[in-house]
Amino acid sequence: MSAADCEQQETGWGILEDLPGDPMIWVLIFSELVAFGLFLGAFTVARAIHPAAFAAGQAVLDSNLAGLNTIVLVTSGWAAARATKAARTSEKQASRRWLLTVMALGGLFIAIKLTEYAEEIGRGIGLETSPFFTLYFLLTGFHLLHVCLGIVILAVVCRRADISGVETGAAFWHMVDLVWIVMFPILYLLR
Repeated sequence: MSAADCEQQETGWGILEDLPGDPMIWVLIFSELVAFGLFLGAFTVARAIHPAAFAAGQAVLDSNLAGLNTIVLVTSGWAAARATKAARTSEKQASRRWLLTVMALGGLFIAIKLTEYAEEIGRGIGLETSPFFTLYFLLTGFHLLHVCLGIVILAVVCRRADISGVETGAAFWHMVDLVWIVMFPILYLLR
């Protein structure tokens, strides 16, 4: 075995090398999926322990705004895929336009979520209202933080709009989408 082979083995990322974008983003994505999974697991256990509080909490939520936010995030995921496709064909300007679209849709998601929070807080609902709302605010707030982080990541990669950067940013953004698609029915729809 040559020195070059040894060096490649020592620095190789294994299966992560075959994924789009920087392998480190996949380490982050997998760790974030574990964190969200644990949060959602805690939510499910708490729902089993306090079914009446969870039913009452869900009845108060605005599923229409949450549904609109789901459409916004799914559309942003489509735009992120378009940005990646453009970056792969070296169409940097098109990729930047798609990334700006993703960021704008992310901003719209934030505005809608803050509107929803304002309505809930206006009705006297907060973190300590019930176990449902404690977990609801923690889960959706943690997700909202990831939307903000995703916008920052996309803004950074938008500048160069190279394939590696765009794939890295899009991979993170798709994780944010995926988490919301799982959270939405659990928090708003399942009784």
